[in-house]
Amino acid sequence: MLYSTTYPSPFGEIFLLANDHALVGAWLPGQQIDQTLAAQAQKRQSAALLVQACGWLDRYFRGEKPTPQELPLEPQGNDFRRMVWQRLCRIPYGKLETYGQIAREIAEKSGGKMSAQAVGGAVGHNPISLIIPCHRVVGADGNLVGYGGGLPMKRRLLKYEGVDLSQLHDPKPRAK
Repeated sequence: MLYSTTYPSPFGEIFLLANDHALVGAWLPGQQIDQTLAAQAQKRQSAALLVQACGWLDRYFRGEKPTPQELPLEPQGNDFRRMVWQRLCRIPYGKLETYGQIAREIAEKSGGKMSAQAVGGAVGHNPISLIIPCHRVVGADGNLVGYGGGLPMKRRLLKYEGVDLSQLHDPKPRAK
């Protein structure tokens, strides 16, 4: 069974989706909600995992720095995507890593090659935004790139976490 609710955050309503044993989705305003899953869900604020997720978000927005590991998470995706999402869960509150750093680490562990673009594709499909902190990943040289909720939302989240935004810059426009 799937359950849904919304959480009233300082950034707008966050749509939450859970099953009986894990959180399966969290979408901020401006992000594309998985409509197939959302259509299967019963709206129920009192579902245990939704209550737990709302408590996590309460703590996050009070600045208490909860970690993703405090919630049972079950993002839906292939093995590669889940591996990248698990890696994202280790990025500390208020810290940044690059797609390239994550790609190199995964390549070292797997004994193969990995591109920053492949990692970026997996990051871009993260169904549990904010909790799995994809907003903490930036491009090489501090390029502020890629966020399903848009770059203004990514900037707001990073600023909220105390990241020095002067070190980041928007991507250069592509040549036509």
